[in-house]
Amino acid sequence: MKHAWRIKAAAVALAAVGGLAMAADALAQAKEIFVPVLVYRTGPYAPNGVPWADGFVDYLKLVNERDGGINGVKIAYEECETGYATDRGVECYERLKSKKPVAFSPLSTGITYALTEKAPGDHIVLITAGYGRADSVDGSVFRWNFPMMGTYWDGADILVQHVKKKGNLKGKKIALVYHDSPYGKEPIPVLEALSKKEGFKLMLLPVTHPGVEQKATWLQIRQQRPDYVFLWGWGVMNSTAIKEAIAVAYPRLQMYGVWWSGAEPDVVPAEQAAKGYNALALAHSAENDRPIHAEMMKFLYDKGKGTASDKKEVGQVLYNRGMLSAILTVESIRTAMKKYGNKVMTGDQVRWGAEHLNIDANRIKQLGVAGMMVPFHTSCSDHGGAHSARIHTWDGEHWSYTSDMYTADYKLLRPMVEASALKYAKEKGITPVDCSKEK
Repeated sequence: MKHAWRIKAAAVALAAVGGLAMAADALAQAKEIFVPVLVYRTGPYAPNGVPWADGFVDYLKLVNERDGGINGVKIAYEECETGYATDRGVECYERLKSKKPVAFSPLSTGITYALTEKAPGDHIVLITAGYGRADSVDGSVFRWNFPMMGTYWDGADILVQHVKKKGNLKGKKIALVYHDSPYGKEPIPVLEALSKKEGFKLMLLPVTHPGVEQKATWLQIRQQRPDYVFLWGWGVMNSTAIKEAIAVAYPRLQMYGVWWSGAEPDVVPAEQAAKGYNALALAHSAENDRPIHAEMMKFLYDKGKGTASDKKEVGQVLYNRGMLSAILTVESIRTAMKKYGNKVMTGDQVRWGAEHLNIDANRIKQLGVAGMMVPFHTSCSDHGGAHSARIHTWDGEHWSYTSDMYTADYKLLRPMVEASALKYAKEKGITPVDCSKEK
């Protein structure tokens, strides 16, 4: 009996300790803003996924280390490995939403598509910087999606603008080599519209996940000899495409990648043979000499707190992309605080902040990223805020800008955005809000 009593007492004590731990976790959670980080540090997309994740996490760490949080409110974060798989991304979302996150960055257009239906009911913001649904620019329908900095429709239009500068496109051929997924299919409607407008023939060449087998694709390119190849790849698909282009003697000067096909992991494996390859730069490239990079070194890497295994990664293209994505998340929260006070924000409050961002040239300088972002502001009717990009080119060792900044043609794109958003609204039974009444 004494033995049984001791077991019971121990169980009660353990339960009490467990309860205290849960209470402590709840108390900490109530005092911190939780930002989940969906990542893929393993698998065929890891070479590109890792630097993005490192940049995103480092900026959250920097805000905590340097500023003590956002206006004094600390940021809590947790990574969840998706492997770029939509089902795993949804699992991460479902598991982490119990911690009351204010914003998710899915880092996958496929995962974004899946979460677009879930986020409104959970009141969680989806910040998809440079990816996601292009039609989610229309905030009257997509209240919780924010495709900030640029959409794939922007990118498709800008690439056509750029090659058109080289000569009339009538009668020319443009091949789209794309990842056979929601991401890769995103630019197709715009390229089809532009092919009719400009008179070029569009070749659609899908590549099966993960993209390591492309010989049949590039055999078609060797036979058809398109005037330009647009590459809409990700992960190992990109470096494979460049190697296959070399194998069939397709000129790298006539290849243009979207901004997810224009980073160091895409060209370094091909070494000097990738020289002359072009890609869109989403306002930024591989800048590593801005005040923000010096602060990363001072507050994180000099103290052994940096996320990247090699500090040389700081300032690479995808590291910068992740860092800027985190900046947009933090600035959305900071903007919300201006209205609701310096405290832990709710999802609804951060949604308001994300819809009222105004990042002007002065704020960009304060953030330490001058020349890496274009000034922009979001609104109910425009959840993207910016629709600009330029071209950067790999010289065998470095990226350098080789064009001025382009702005997407919204005389063409806006009607397409609104039509697609309205179609989605009808399918899902959504009543669009009147943006003229939103403040």
